[in-house]
Amino acid sequence: MLLADLRTIYERDPAARNWLEVLFCYPGLQALVFHRLAHWLHNKGLPFIPRFISQISRFLTGIEIHPGAKIGNGVFIDHGMGVVIGETAIVGDEALIYQGVTLGGTGKETGKRHPTLGNHVVVGAGAKVLGNLQIGDHVRIGAGSVVLRDVPSNTTVVGIPGRVTRQDKKSIDVLAHNQLRDVEAEVIRVLFERVKALEKRVEQLDTNPPLSPILVGEEIDNGKWNTDGLIDDFLDGAGI
Repeated sequence: MLLADLRTIYERDPAARNWLEVLFCYPGLQALVFHRLAHWLHNKGLPFIPRFISQISRFLTGIEIHPGAKIGNGVFIDHGMGVVIGETAIVGDEALIYQGVTLGGTGKETGKRHPTLGNHVVVGAGAKVLGNLQIGDHVRIGAGSVVLRDVPSNTTVVGIPGRVTRQDKKSIDVLAHNQLRDVEAEVIRVLFERVKALEKRVEQLDTNPPLSPILVGEEIDNGKWNTDGLIDDFLDGAGI
């Protein structure tokens, strides 16, 4: 597992120059080493000591991972300060988690109460994923997003509350956060275009006989937006 974690860091962080630097200067890796020990002891039913190890890890790295959480191979917690991963959380292989992320619960319920992340998931800085949610494989969660519902695989989530956006089957670098869609801006633009179309219609009615209705965003095949669908998705949480 340690080798997989080291390989992931080298692949995803251009600042990683040698294994000695990574081993001693990357708190995300150190937190995972502590956690794997604490998780093993937790599974053995040992009281107190696993939690104590997790608290030592929190003190040294700023990353809090409950010993009961299940962390896959090749996980990279980048920088990591302020990351909180709850007791029943599950993180799949090759996940990338940035600082300030919370994989938390929503109340005092018992049982499975924290999120399950699939493989190759990217969780941006400051994002909050709350509750017993299922996050599919290859999901990207934008920085600062708050996810409160399940997310299907191969999608991107942005906003508060988090809304699913799709990248139109484009292959985008998982680190290219500047290429995430801005759903709110898109909806505002669509509504603005509708207002302009209505103003144009009013002007036509003032000077000419009634014309056929002006359709906005219906010509999907010609590259225009399906504005009704976009607005409905936005108001409905885009399927989350």
